[in-house]
Amino acid sequence: MDPLGARSQFVEVQNLHTWDQPELMEEGEEKGEGPKSDEVDNLSYQINSLLSPFPFREDINRKIILFKGDVALLNCTAIVNTSNETLTDKNPISDSIHRHAGPELRDELLKLKGCRTGEAKMTEGFNLAARFIIHTVGPKYKAKYRTAAESSLYSCYRNVMQLAKEHTMVSVGFCVISTTKRGYPLEDATHIAFRTVRRFLENHGESIEAVVFAVSDAEEVVYKKLLPLYYPRSKDEERASLPLLPADIGNSEGEPVVPERQIRITEKPGSVEDDSEDESLELGLGLVGNHAFARMEGDVDKQRKQILQGHLSEAAQQKQHQRNYNRWLCRARAEDLSDIAALKALYQTGVDMCGRTVMVVVGRNIPVTLIDMEKALLYFIHVMDHITVKEYVMVYFHTLTGEHNHLDTDFLKKLYDIVDIKFKKNLRAFYFVHPTFRSKVSAWFFTTFSVSGIKEKVHHIENLQQLFACILPEQIDIPPFVLEYDARVSPIQSSLHSCSLS
Repeated sequence: MDPLGARSQFVEVQNLHTWDQPELMEEGEEKGEGPKSDEVDNLSYQINSLLSPFPFREDINRKIILFKGDVALLNCTAIVNTSNETLTDKNPISDSIHRHAGPELRDELLKLKGCRTGEAKMTEGFNLAARFIIHTVGPKYKAKYRTAAESSLYSCYRNVMQLAKEHTMVSVGFCVISTTKRGYPLEDATHIAFRTVRRFLENHGESIEAVVFAVSDAEEVVYKKLLPLYYPRSKDEERASLPLLPADIGNSEGEPVVPERQIRITEKPGSVEDDSEDESLELGLGLVGNHAFARMEGDVDKQRKQILQGHLSEAAQQKQHQRNYNRWLCRARAEDLSDIAALKALYQTGVDMCGRTVMVVVGRNIPVTLIDMEKALLYFIHVMDHITVKEYVMVYFHTLTGEHNHLDTDFLKKLYDIVDIKFKKNLRAFYFVHPTFRSKVSAWFFTTFSVSGIKEKVHHIENLQQLFACILPEQIDIPPFVLEYDARVSPIQSSLHSCSLS
């Protein structure tokens, strides 16, 4: 904590100028005007009738912030750390984050057991102003493998934004992903960063209010040069920037497009394929690779029959279950689940007394009768998949729920049957907060007769003081209505307990 009267070293995001504000314009340039280059003006007005793939959007520009300084000092929901596959990289950005976060961060990273290139993993912010740190691994750049490097770098930015959306983060602070020693050309990397973030904000960024690009002096020059291409601040700047855009601006999500991979087998050979069907390479290959023949496996129908008859070996059943779960996971990653995420019924918070991740479910935020429960199931799988690779606990707030909030046993049984073995194995405790007599009976029947291995993990918590014996108050985000309810009910429970003792 800062000494009394001392100025905090951390930077409040809301005090920074957004990209749509005049303070970020170059000297001599007024809002509403593009660059002054005659050559650019001539080119831009020759193609004046063309539509820019990155049109002027003031609502998006208001979310973009260019900050010259240390990303570790930003006070936002999450900041991004660029590291290596073992999450032990020594670079100026990581060093600063570790220095400000404290030694607990290094211990937490050891538990993650590394991170593959292009992926993103999340930890607490510890002593940082930011609540979370999203760690990602940028690619090593070689001109010979440029396409692979572009795809990996796109995945870094995309996965960071996806995590931010899944956890309903309000603001994200990006460093320049892929450090100098990884050899990625700064200008090429910046094109990918800007277009990926732009497309995500367009398609999925309703809940994200600020994206900060934290840069050094040298990086700031490149970022200021390229920002108008993807985030023009006026129609004039949009027109002036159009001829400066690179040939490859990615697909509708900003992902690099590789022409050789866009081969499709149409249903009617010889006919022109409809351009509106913008299927990804992964989907195209997935349809081929998931066929039993392509995997060189036995007859799938025969295997299913054997499962029903109880003749399939345990190993074969586990393999079949894993394939089924992977299909659900692929669906969850491909589908737009923003409407379910907006309910804020499932979210990650801090850790319990044993250092295990805490996941919270808010029963009152689940309008069972009004939402698509299959999408809810997909959202649960999508959010929980990376959490369940290590030990975790769940806190379910049953507080003030009504009939329309109660999940039926058929849905819960289906969820239990679908999820991967790691969900069940690594769940260490399920805290059922503010249960009613009816919910206790239902939980007992369900854990006794419908599922196995869960009953001993369920703990009924009558009030928050009991919960705080397992999870410190500062480690869990509790909805205000739960706090208010507990404050009203706890004194009554205490007096009843005293009466029973007397």
